[in-house]
Amino acid sequence: MSILTATNLGVSFGDYDVFMGVSASIAKDAKIGLVGPNGIGKTTLLRVLAGLLQPTTGSVTLARGARIGYLRQEAIDAFAGRNNTLHDEMLTVFADLRRQEAELRRLEQRMAEKPSEALLADYSAAQEQFERAGGYEYETRIGQVLYGLGFTRSEWNLQISMLSGGQKTRALLARLLLEKPDLLILDEPTNHLDMQAVEWLEGMLRTWEGALLVVSHDRYFLDNVVNRIWELSQSGFEIYSGNYSHYVQQRQERWERREAEFLAAKERFLNELDYIKRNIARDATRAQAVGRLRRLVREVRVVEAGGLDLLLRKNWGQVMEEVDISEAKWGVMDVEQAIKRLRNPLVRPPQLNLKLKSTLRSGNLVLRTTALTIGYPGKTLFTAEPLTLERGECAALIGPNGSGKTTFLRTLMGELAPLAGQIKFGASLKIGYFSQAHERLNPDNTVLDELLRHKQMLLGPARDYLAHYLFRGEDVFKPVRLLSGGERARLALAILALEGANFLLLDEPSNHLDIPAQEVLQQVLEEFDGTILLVSHDRYLIDRLATQVWELRNGRLEVFPGTYAELQAARQQAAERARQNAPVQSDRRNDYEAGKQMRAEERRRARAIAEAESRVHMLEARLVELEKALHAATEAQDLDAIQQIGRAYAETEAELDAAMEAWMQMA
Repeated sequence: MSILTATNLGVSFGDYDVFMGVSASIAKDAKIGLVGPNGIGKTTLLRVLAGLLQPTTGSVTLARGARIGYLRQEAIDAFAGRNNTLHDEMLTVFADLRRQEAELRRLEQRMAEKPSEALLADYSAAQEQFERAGGYEYETRIGQVLYGLGFTRSEWNLQISMLSGGQKTRALLARLLLEKPDLLILDEPTNHLDMQAVEWLEGMLRTWEGALLVVSHDRYFLDNVVNRIWELSQSGFEIYSGNYSHYVQQRQERWERREAEFLAAKERFLNELDYIKRNIARDATRAQAVGRLRRLVREVRVVEAGGLDLLLRKNWGQVMEEVDISEAKWGVMDVEQAIKRLRNPLVRPPQLNLKLKSTLRSGNLVLRTTALTIGYPGKTLFTAEPLTLERGECAALIGPNGSGKTTFLRTLMGELAPLAGQIKFGASLKIGYFSQAHERLNPDNTVLDELLRHKQMLLGPARDYLAHYLFRGEDVFKPVRLLSGGERARLALAILALEGANFLLLDEPSNHLDIPAQEVLQQVLEEFDGTILLVSHDRYLIDRLATQVWELRNGRLEVFPGTYAELQAARQQAAERARQNAPVQSDRRNDYEAGKQMRAEERRRARAIAEAESRVHMLEARLVELEKALHAATEAQDLDAIQQIGRAYAETEAELDAAMEAWMQMA
């Protein structure tokens, strides 16, 4: 059952279309991630679905009685005119429960003054209703949510109007989680959260009972939370089943399949046109050539009007319902020009062309320290055991905000001295530093001047080089101070790539980058032949790069000699051992019969999960067979087979979506 349905949504400002033709539905228990490049309209779409912006075209239908909660990216004005403390603001969510609680206190007072059977009955009924509604749990829930999102107990009594913008955003998220709306819409919820808070939020959202629609640049978060991806791009709106990693794989497969289909269709059109040209003038073949010309004209016009998918996936009756094909007659020359004008409608987003190459090979030993104390005179941030980093390794330095990660990088750069201990670098090192704040960029320079400040180049090659980092045309003359966070990050990466460093100190390199840019950065760093010390909250990037993890916890740097995934697995194993070793309290409900029923239920659930997984594998295999058949039909230029197989592919893909969703819900 759908809690929200969007039909043919479009938003335009003047003659500029933000997006058009968005149709989708949200099931009552859906977990959906909305992705796409910066500026494509993701926030605009969220605001339309939340009822905060009227679409230019189309409609949004919300199930009767359903409640929507919406977290905007920056919630500075979310509490305008409110003077509550943070804790009092959370209490407003439970106003009904607090009225019931006040009524219980009033009944207790009356019973103390003049007890009676009637008062006792009223009190028992009110108490039972209060308990069922969660009356004895709401303070605990408030504490869990505030602590989980990083608010210390001392911050509970702060006036909400005095909180910073990031704190207000976290406070709004806390209130929404406590309100439990039927549909929770979150725009970049992991902004302003440290890694521990993000992991807590993931756990909360994985067990969220309502529907969830989230925009996030945090790929690891999307992997752990969502089971469906909506992609908004220049090519339109697409839906994918599975989490972010499944989406990346399916997206590449769709791109390759559609590219092959388009090229094959265009080649078939040209071959058909060649036959028509050779036979239309001969009396014996003229009638057949004219008939094939009419069919070719119809097909080309359909592709022009609705794209190749419309031609391949639907029968002619459906095609005629969706597009209006002009009755004007085309000759051979007209259709030839139309075929040559056809362009593949699949528009892949522009990507960074980032390359990081070291110009010098370092020695095997890159970094070695004795026991260290890091901080400022009079203020110790953390201590560390001896550290070693060798060529080709990547150490990920993780920890809460303010724990000293950037200070440690500045210490390695020689800008600060360690309070205790020694740092030794290996031979033939060339260090490259990417600063989170980009304070090394001159704000008064243009983009072009800032590049030339770091390396002298002719203007033509310099502009060509900046184009690889998506600074094109007049963008190169924009002052650095006017650049967005993502643009500053791209400029800093462009300058870093010129240095030829073999030891990279990277402080939050993926901050402000959209997901396509993050994917490019990840691939380039994976291929880098030097050594990396990475400070990042991007767990997806850490998981792909890190060969060891340096974690700051409680004022101490601890080294884990493995990947981030291995660190997480070790933590889970430790937690499981602690749980198993905890004293077990006896309970009469855990008798033999209850245990037997529980084991039987577990066996039934395991069988159901196995059957669902088997169906998913069967449908995936069927899709592979259909894809091979589609390629064969495309190469044979058999349009009827292409249409028939295409419909079967779409039906099987829909069955796979449903089967995968059922499997993930059971698992």
